[in-house]
Amino acid sequence: MMKRSVFLSLFTAFMTLMILGSGTALAQKKVRLAYVEWDCSAASTHLVQAVLQEKMGYEVEILPVAAAAMFQALATGNVDGMVTAWLPVTHEDYYERVKNRVEDLGPIVGGAKLGWAVPSYVNIDSIEEINDHAAKFKNRVVGIDPGAGLMRLSEQAMKDYGLNKMQLMEGSGATMTAALDTAIRRNEWVVVTAWSPHWMFGAWDLKYLDDPKGILGGEEFIHTLVRKDLKKDMPEVYNFLKNFAWKDAGQLQMVMAWDQERGADRYENAKRFIKENEEQVKGWLK
Repeated sequence: MMKRSVFLSLFTAFMTLMILGSGTALAQKKVRLAYVEWDCSAASTHLVQAVLQEKMGYEVEILPVAAAAMFQALATGNVDGMVTAWLPVTHEDYYERVKNRVEDLGPIVGGAKLGWAVPSYVNIDSIEEINDHAAKFKNRVVGIDPGAGLMRLSEQAMKDYGLNKMQLMEGSGATMTAALDTAIRRNEWVVVTAWSPHWMFGAWDLKYLDDPKGILGGEEFIHTLVRKDLKKDMPEVYNFLKNFAWKDAGQLQMVMAWDQERGADRYENAKRFIKENEEQVKGWLK
């Protein structure tokens, strides 16, 4: 029987593609970008949208979708690009299915990482120690959306580390950080599926648990992928997306922190970044 999480992921991907439609994204001066509702993905995507609109005169539609739908929409030409492909591990399965139908323009930032994180006051240091303290963690690992590569790897970690006293809880990035916030305010133990760059490492004193089996991978890179023929159809857009990159993970994390401020508007924060980093943006437009 198909796992519920896999079924939901596939169903969400199918429904999203139905919404996106079957036509290709070839309209002149109109660009379509897909992204997943992760804070790092949203920050990068809104910045790309702002540069294309404010500096290049394009109309840009950004579409928040599930990870599976994001890759499939790009492969079928329903969107022009995305700036949130985590490689080589997190999105490996999705990328392998479509790599001959998309173009990889390279990384926009390195130093990315996946793992399980706990507040620094939790006095264990390894995933191998979790089972011995399962009750203190309320027998749960707080996860994110079921279609995420991090959840796939976390399911494998549950098996390989024999965490039979724990349950991996599905949710979203927002529900994960909300659970983390609640636990920290109560000084309770909690373990969450985590990644960096992420604003939560600036908001709270957290640490990654050691992963001696290496199941959750090493350093990751966030890549830009575009549909085939974008270079021919929209050479100016293609050139910008090929040049687009953060200086480092800290710069991306800074914008993610802006987006967490009360009343924050992601697009306005993207325009703020453009204004404060004019030379960097000019380099993207060469």
